[in-house]
Amino acid sequence: MSLRLVLPGTGAPEVFEVRDEAAPRPGPGEVRVRVDAAGVNFADVMMRLGLYPDAPPFPLTPGYEAAGTVDAVGEGVSADRLGEPVVALARHGCYAEHVCVPAAFAVRRPDGVGALQGAALAVNWLTAYQMLEIMAPPRAGETVLVHGAAGGVGLAAVRLAQRRGARVIGSASPVKHAALREAGVATVFPSDQRRFAGTVRAATGGRGADVVLEPRHGRWIGESYRAAAPCGRVVLHGFAAAATGKGASRWGALRTLAGVPWLSINPISLMNDNKALMGVNLARMWDESDRLLGWLAGLMELLAAGEIASRIDRVHRLEDAAAAHHRLQDRGNIGKVLLATPDFVARGAEGAEIADPHGDGGA
Repeated sequence: MSLRLVLPGTGAPEVFEVRDEAAPRPGPGEVRVRVDAAGVNFADVMMRLGLYPDAPPFPLTPGYEAAGTVDAVGEGVSADRLGEPVVALARHGCYAEHVCVPAAFAVRRPDGVGALQGAALAVNWLTAYQMLEIMAPPRAGETVLVHGAAGGVGLAAVRLAQRRGARVIGSASPVKHAALREAGVATVFPSDQRRFAGTVRAATGGRGADVVLEPRHGRWIGESYRAAAPCGRVVLHGFAAAATGKGASRWGALRTLAGVPWLSINPISLMNDNKALMGVNLARMWDESDRLLGWLAGLMELLAAGEIASRIDRVHRLEDAAAAHHRLQDRGNIGKVLLATPDFVARGAEGAEIADPHGDGGA
């Protein structure tokens, strides 16, 4: 039997149902992964709230990434892959003890890369990589403004920008500022500061940021655009401002959309201001699998070489996904939130402290 978490419909984090059922069988060209750890992303929160356009119909099992071991193969897949430690990418379904994915989307983990770092790698680092290595790569000496800099994507972006020789400015909740300074972020300011373009210009000698990463959308787009320097690139990569409550509601999405500067940022203003506005949605990159998997392979090499690593905020039991969602939605995390399966916990979970769902510490 195999545990799987199911969202029967929209609702607060407690809407999750735990189901114990037969493990899925891999189809032709697929492998089945016995999951050790799965990543929790804000896209999963949006899915639970009914605000994620790429979500499958309810009932559904969220989860785009996992790390574990191949324990079954489908027709056309070599049996040599059995027992292989992998990082798996899926359209959904990783909040489970087993998940089936196309064989190419289960990428072998290099020696020395454990399940926790593996599960924390794919979505956050691929998103940051697409923004800072492909879409808007900063040059040495340029300034990158990272909003939500203490989150999983944010910290990955900080590191990738630093590897390119860029100076990083970040926004986050004040309680996270010390952690960002320790990570080498030059200037930090509160993420709820409505008018921050002046702060960014003051920190850059009046010029502005060369690259701005904006995950919130809505009214924040205009201020991030104003914070960009001439020839600056603003990259939108989320819709987080729409998640205004723990339960399902369309009002947050409508308010966020109403705040978008539909008229003031347009092709003419982009030309006159000498700025670029871009968008990244990793979930829409599945048809670019060769490119996506090439990026992941490169990131895996950097992880194995010790050049990058994820800061793990908390590891929750799979059955405690509600607590993990509360953690993300309360913006309490610094780094990545993960789910650990019962078997992985029983094997020691690589020494990780398992969070107590009823308190702020581990248990």
